[in-house]
Amino acid sequence: MIALPFLKSNSLSLQGERLYLRAPQVSDYRAWASLRAQSRDFLTPWEPLWSDDDLERSAFRHRIRHYDDEAAAGTAHPFFLFHNSDSRLLGGITLGNIRRGVGQNGMIGYWTGAPYAGQGYMGEALRLLITHAFTKVRLHRLEAACIPSNERSIRLLEKAGFQREGLLRSYLKINGMWQDHLLFSLIEDDVRR
Repeated sequence: MIALPFLKSNSLSLQGERLYLRAPQVSDYRAWASLRAQSRDFLTPWEPLWSDDDLERSAFRHRIRHYDDEAAAGTAHPFFLFHNSDSRLLGGITLGNIRRGVGQNGMIGYWTGAPYAGQGYMGEALRLLITHAFTKVRLHRLEAACIPSNERSIRLLEKAGFQREGLLRSYLKINGMWQDHLLFSLIEDDVRR
C-alpha cells in the first residue's frame, strides 16, 4: 500500500504544549545513542535484548531505513519526542503494525529516557498520537501491550482512556525471556465520548 502524501511520516511533525513529535532522522543519532546509553538499565526490563551493536551509528542508520520503509508502506508512523524549548530528545513513540481492510487498527509502542520518566511527557505524546491515529490515519482501533508488572505503563494507558482487554500469554521476548503482556485497546468512539 502506498502512503498518502499528507501522511508521509518523514516530514510529519505533531505539536504539543511541552513537546513535539517528529519522525526520526539520521541526524538524531548522537542524541538518541546518548539517551539510550544513559537509560539502558531503566529500559532493559521492558525491551527486547539489545544487540551488541545496538548503539552504533550503522545500526541506527539501519533503524532509520526500516522506519522510512514502514512509513512509505503505510504500516507505521514512528516518532521521536523533543522538548519544545530546546529540542532535547525525550524518547520515542510509534504507531505500528497498521492494518487496513476490515480491521483499520494499529499498535502503539513507546519508550522514555530515564531522566524524563514520570514527568508527563509520554502522556502528552500519547494524546498527540491518538489524535493523529484517529483523525489523519483514520484508524478505528488502537492497541498497546505491556508486561503486567510495568505499573507506569499500565497507568499511562488507563489515563489515556485505554481499556484492559486481557492477557496475552508468552506474547513477546523481552529482556531475553518470553513474557506475558496485558492487552489494552482504545476505539475511536471512546475518544468521541
